[in-house]
Amino acid sequence: MAATGQVAGGLTEYDRQVLTAVNAGAASLSFVGSGFIVLCYVLFKELRKFSFKLVFYLALSDMLCSFFSMVGDPSRGFFCYSHGYSTHFFCVASFLWTTTIAFTLHRTVVRHKTDVEDMEAMFHLYVWGTSLVMTVVRSIGNNHSHLGTWCWSQSGRTGKAVHFITFYMPLWGAILYNGFTYFQVISMLKNARRMAVGMSDRAYQSDGRAEMKALNRWGYYPLILIGAWAFGTINRIHDFIEPGHKIFWLSLLDVGTSALMGLFNSIAYGLNSSVRRAIYERFWPDRLQRWFPNSSRFRNQQQESELVALKIEDQH
Repeated sequence: MAATGQVAGGLTEYDRQVLTAVNAGAASLSFVGSGFIVLCYVLFKELRKFSFKLVFYLALSDMLCSFFSMVGDPSRGFFCYSHGYSTHFFCVASFLWTTTIAFTLHRTVVRHKTDVEDMEAMFHLYVWGTSLVMTVVRSIGNNHSHLGTWCWSQSGRTGKAVHFITFYMPLWGAILYNGFTYFQVISMLKNARRMAVGMSDRAYQSDGRAEMKALNRWGYYPLILIGAWAFGTINRIHDFIEPGHKIFWLSLLDVGTSALMGLFNSIAYGLNSSVRRAIYERFWPDRLQRWFPNSSRFRNQQQESELVALKIEDQH
């Protein structure tokens, strides 16, 4: 995959086989998780609101990134190049879509703007255009090589530096932007909640638990990218400083966590109360509710758990 193409050099054949198996297994989980969110968007018309449309684009990017990561590399020809280009392109697009979600939330909650749906074309230009530029720039001046099942490996310092600039720099820029944006959103909503409590707004106080759930969930979003790419970043830096000394356990963590990014995103962004409610209403017949009365209470809790998100949707 885009972030793991360099780890194979200097490792034993057995090490490469282990890394290949871990990458394929983790990418398969991400493919299934992302594909599930894409399928839900296609099947359930009630989910096709603008906010979830962005989640759909994120899941689609993750699904394609995972697919090209797990297909392997049976040849040294065109497939090797297409594998490297495609993986890099869709992995960059994935973390860029998370910034559009953060931007939408910030613009709606903090700036009280209701024009985010009009910016969809700009979002596409920003995500796909930036991904294309980063992919093309990475290909310039690089010595593409083939190492076992890995494609698009850079053996020289220039290629490694270009890889870092075109992938990890925008990645950590996205992480910093998401973290700062969610911090502002959460701080503003917490302040509004304190004011409501001080004014003894009972209706608002009764919604406090649901809002705090949503706030805590938003706070975890930037941690997904950190968890997925921290070991990859450390591995890239180590490989640049000591190119002849590969650390297998670090490469293993690099491959495993980065390949799971799609699964992490599908759980955090996609499996929200709206999706669960849509599945519940489609596949949980009314007659079964009489047998399982607690299911109604569970559905109500699902509806409350994203109270803030629903309030945001009502503004569009």
